[in-house]
Amino acid sequence: MATTQTKTDALRRLARRGPVRSRDLDDAGIPRAYLARLVRRGELEQAARGLYRRVDADVTELNSLAEVSLRVPHATVCLLSALQVHGLTTEVPHAVWIMIDTRARAPKLDTPAIEVVRAHGDALVHGVERRKIAGVSVNLTTPAKTVADCFRYRRHVGIDVALAALRDFLERTRRRGHRADETIDALVAAARADRVSTIVRPYLEALA
Repeated sequence: MATTQTKTDALRRLARRGPVRSRDLDDAGIPRAYLARLVRRGELEQAARGLYRRVDADVTELNSLAEVSLRVPHATVCLLSALQVHGLTTEVPHAVWIMIDTRARAPKLDTPAIEVVRAHGDALVHGVERRKIAGVSVNLTTPAKTVADCFRYRRHVGIDVALAALRDFLERTRRRGHRADETIDALVAAARADRVSTIVRPYLEALA
């Protein structure tokens, strides 16, 4: 009984940190039967296939980013979703935007909805940070890289979104500009990595 209670408590502690995957239990040495037990007790609920969370967990738009990152760990949250995280837009994306390698298999998720863009080389790895979101460590493009990506993928998000992101980025840079990834130099470097320097430069010169 003591062992049962210990493993149950261990699962509860795991769930308090954020969404739980079935395989997380394997890593923690907790039999999957304990997962079903807490679901029957009404303490956990299934958020998506193979993904569970506490019934009383605070569910926000950002929870979807955490869920997608758990299920597609090689993906990087980008574009409209990254703009939302960085406070560079007031809009709530209709889906979670992720970037994957051009050679990677396209993920198939029933929920949450996702939008996928592809990249390779510097465009894939430049300007990626790790951020804790809803208890999950998420790959996320930095503010500068996010703005550059909006120009790179302007056919996906619209040039108006790219320009609005650039304006907000520059305005924030003027107000504080303390973080290394929130400077004009960082934006120029990201634009080079994305090979959109010639596209970004005229707008940057006009707005800076």
